[in-house]
Amino acid sequence: MKAVFLDKDGALADDLPYKVEPQRISLCSGAGPALRLLSRLDYRLFVVSNQAGIAFGRFNEGDMETVHDRLQDLLFREHLTLDGFYYCPHHPDGSVGAYACDCHCRKPMPGMLLQAARDHGIDLRSSWMVGDILHDVEAGNRAGCRTMLIDNGNETEWRLGPRRIPTRMAPDLYAAAVLIASHGDMA
Repeated sequence: MKAVFLDKDGALADDLPYKVEPQRISLCSGAGPALRLLSRLDYRLFVVSNQAGIAFGRFNEGDMETVHDRLQDLLFREHLTLDGFYYCPHHPDGSVGAYACDCHCRKPMPGMLLQAARDHGIDLRSSWMVGDILHDVEAGNRAGCRTMLIDNGNETEWRLGPRRIPTRMAPDLYAAAVLIASHGDMA
């Protein structure tokens, strides 16, 4: 099985950091057609998202179920489903003790992608990580995926390095899907 791993904020949904109110979550423009294209190419769809707001006490893990439900509802309206929803609640500078730590799941580490691959039998070499910052790219590269940077202005640091070079870049999710479709299955 091959997958497209999607960062939630800025790649799949409009970027609203630390927002978990369902009515404020909306898909990025063109997300429906983009994901339908990828789905027709037999890619499974997974969200992998850092959620440091939990570590900082802005919301709790229970709120992530509401976020997941909202995304599922928005995708259902587009005749799509998510195959998995993974998030990291940790941040080393967090204020909530249980979550204030370094971990292997927080991007740029590959833990969420590796866990999804174990849970669902995903071939990472045939898969893509799509995100709007270089931490997403690095996580995908560390996991062994091909990577797509959506260059929509959300990356502000531009700290480059060997693991932070994307396979491809696109201005939005729909353009990313077209590039993935044109890339074929070559690993």
